[in-house]
Amino acid sequence: MPMQNPLSVLYRDDYLLIVHKPAGLLVHRSPIDKHETEFALQYARALNDGQHVYPVHRLDRPTSGILLFARDSDTARSLGLAMMAGEVAKTYLAMVRGWPPEHGEIDHPLREESEDRRLKGEEQPVRDALTYYRTLATTEIPVEIEKYPSSRYAVVELNPKTGRKHQLRRHMKHINHPIIGDANHGRGRHNRYFAERFGQGRLMLAATRMAFRHPVSGKPLTISAAPEASFLEVLSLFPGFDVQDHWEK
Repeated sequence: MPMQNPLSVLYRDDYLLIVHKPAGLLVHRSPIDKHETEFALQYARALNDGQHVYPVHRLDRPTSGILLFARDSDTARSLGLAMMAGEVAKTYLAMVRGWPPEHGEIDHPLREESEDRRLKGEEQPVRDALTYYRTLATTEIPVEIEKYPSSRYAVVELNPKTGRKHQLRRHMKHINHPIIGDANHGRGRHNRYFAERFGQGRLMLAATRMAFRHPVSGKPLTISAAPEASFLEVLSLFPGFDVQDHWEK
């Protein structure tokens, strides 16, 4: 029996293949995860009639959402240049600890993180990194997780203007509103609470919108995707917040 493809197609034409990637799936082979055998790249190839596809950007393994592939090398090159020039607008939804301000910017340089463990001891360069955020909903639950009798959380929209590794996760930690489920940059007590309450400890970060000019036609293209069910289940803690309203706008 053929294995079910975990990717769902959001958009396809002669030049582009845009899919939704579930949380937990690597985009491609990595020195850190040598034992893994399943990758979004191979599933995207299956959706492309077995032909090679070119990943234009990456999503961290625990992040779900929109993933863009080019179907030929020229298109991949054009999209890569557009990414570097800041001409591809990406929007993410995240659930974070605490109540951030209504909106703001995080202009905080980040040191590069090498994927190669052999370079672990070598100092990596520091790069500019900029993220804009907007708070969409807040909630307070009557559960003592740290030193307060109740715990506060927020749903935020994140717009990275640069593409550093783990940028959104590191930036939200920097402003003391770490993303729930972030094992590396989050708060263990909060992560454990949600893992136990919902039976899964996923990272609450999803790529929900991408907008850019089509590399061949030049026409504006906007792709939206609702977060997957495991994400929406946790957002049930925010009464009155309808994620459908948000990502369809």
